[in-house]
Amino acid sequence: MLVLFTDYGWHDPYVGQVKVALAGLAPGVAVIDLLHAAPDFNAHAGAHLLAALCRDLPVGAVVLAVIDPGVGGPREAVVVEVDGRFFVGPDNGLLSVLAGRARVARIWRIDWRPENGSESFHGRDLFAPIAAWIAAGKVPSEKLASIESLQVQFDTAELPRILYIDHYGNAWSGIRGGLAEPGTNIEVKGNVLPWRRVFAEAEKGEAFWHVNSSGLIEIAVNRGSAAEKLGLRVGDPVRLSGLPENPLH
Repeated sequence: MLVLFTDYGWHDPYVGQVKVALAGLAPGVAVIDLLHAAPDFNAHAGAHLLAALCRDLPVGAVVLAVIDPGVGGPREAVVVEVDGRFFVGPDNGLLSVLAGRARVARIWRIDWRPENGSESFHGRDLFAPIAAWIAAGKVPSEKLASIESLQVQFDTAELPRILYIDHYGNAWSGIRGGLAEPGTNIEVKGNVLPWRRVFAEAEKGEAFWHVNSSGLIEIAVNRGSAAEKLGLRVGDPVRLSGLPENPLH
């Protein structure tokens, strides 16, 4: 299984070009589009979002993860094995939360570069071939060098900010749901929001928070857009209120 996580969007040719490269090198391997609307250029938000979305992937899955504003620069290209799952992408922090939270993690630098590959499209010309070979059972060990750690490592603690807004206007935070009790209030943009277990328990138009299906605290409005109602954007801070101490930083 090959899983794609990028900030490429759906309106440009980039996702299709990556899939063409994957199909040529790993024919017959299922390719799953996990997300192509990750926050543009934002590896920090992407790292926490990727960790949440990939928590239930089967062992052996290969994830091609690309949010790469530094493509063509000095940042390294890496493969990270996280508890039996492989992640291929840039060493810019995007894979660091997964690696830091893993029970077992192994890391390799990609030393290979394709002939005539694009300097600005490593997703297609560098990461895709490596991911395809791994998914096809042909780990290219001669193209990889084992390293001790990633160059860029984000804090693996919760990220108390909005990191993604879906098309309904639901705002996902970087806080895992286990940190907040149901009676806790969430504060965002000066609004103190109550907990509701599910949308059906909120009044129509009511803003609230709940733990979404990916295990993250989400700001929502029943049959409405939390982003519009509360003026939310990616990067806005989120605070747990009603607790004796805030465990986040």
